[in-house]
Amino acid sequence: MGLGSTAKKIQKVADIAEDLYAKVTELKTQLQELRGTVEETNDRVDDLDRELAEQRALLEAIADEQGIDVETVQTEALIDDAETEPDTDDTTR
Repeated sequence: MGLGSTAKKIQKVADIAEDLYAKVTELKTQLQELRGTVEETNDRVDDLDRELAEQRALLEAIADEQGIDVETVQTEALIDDAETEPDTDDTTR
């Protein structure tokens, strides 16, 4: 094996290494952007959870003021939802 073919092989390995480095750098950037997006989404979800809790508290206070039993209304809503959901049990086959 001559020096020329060895140099070509080394150059090919160096080119592959450069391509891999560029891809790793690109993936690192994408991962950082993804982390930022996940953090922003988590913050939004936390905000929505707080807002939902506040709204629930207000609705329960209004319901109590109007003499409405919140637990009964929730139970009836769950029953109605269960009755209107399509049957996903495939045991009849």
